[in-house]
Amino acid sequence: MNFSIALPVFVITLREGVEAALVVGIVLALLKRSKQSRLNLWVYAGIGAGIAASGCIGVLLTWVTKALSAANPQYAAVTEVFLEGVFSVMAIAMLSWMLLWMTKQAKSMKAQVEGAVTQTLKNNTHAGWGVFSLIFIAVVREGFETVLFISSNLQAGFMPAIGAIGGLLASASVGVMLFRWGIKINIRQFFQVMGVLLVLIIAGLVVTALQRFDEGFASLALADRASASLCFYYERFTKVHSCILGPMVWNSSQILPEEQFPGIILKSLFGYTQNLYLVQAVAYSVFLVTIGGLYLRSITNGSKNQMFEQKSVSGKG
Repeated sequence: MNFSIALPVFVITLREGVEAALVVGIVLALLKRSKQSRLNLWVYAGIGAGIAASGCIGVLLTWVTKALSAANPQYAAVTEVFLEGVFSVMAIAMLSWMLLWMTKQAKSMKAQVEGAVTQTLKNNTHAGWGVFSLIFIAVVREGFETVLFISSNLQAGFMPAIGAIGGLLASASVGVMLFRWGIKINIRQFFQVMGVLLVLIIAGLVVTALQRFDEGFASLALADRASASLCFYYERFTKVHSCILGPMVWNSSQILPEEQFPGIILKSLFGYTQNLYLVQAVAYSVFLVTIGGLYLRSITNGSKNQMFEQKSVSGKG
């Protein structure tokens, strides 16, 4: 069994799970402070319902994939490969947006959650449902991103699910350490490190998504000669193992094969491929420069602002 496939899912679930755990911890702390601990059951119900809903979304995506494949049996393999590519693109968009959004909202997250809970508690009649909804949305939001990432690796079997369970347990442990045991963890540094890892994982997913589309077009061209023109690079330029990705820019199969350690770890975690093509190289670079650059700029500015605030406080003293 290739446990390395579970690594990227573990990292993503851990990061997204810690975000949800922070919301849960803030809500539980506020309910305790407000002497409304009777509503804790609604918090736990929201967690359970959110996890269950995320699982249902995963089952639904799997069902849709099987249904579309069954509708055209002769193109079942092609359909599955294309769907993996589509799910990968959706995961790239969702994870990138959430990464940048969370970085900007991190400073005000506690105030926003406390404001929402305070407003909910004012409405005594539906306070429980309000707390439930807040927790449910927080869990489903993070769970949906993980489910999309898992769905982009349909051929990997149950290994991504193991990674998701491990990440879920680890994030729950972080929440317990923070809010139950009072252990101090530098959450800012944790999210910064996890954010950098996430940027690299998503960049690798860009490479993988393009590979899936290339495989899909190649399979379609072989299955139906009328579709052969889709494979424009293979047909018109030179017969390399690329359909739409252009010429090969590196071949490291002799130095770092992707099916052997440590290449298999790099492939699973960061999308490493021993055969990289021009379109993949360009897309990877563009992603790192744009999304990666925006993320690094946001955490750099955040660090500068924190240093400025600390100097201002010390100056006043």
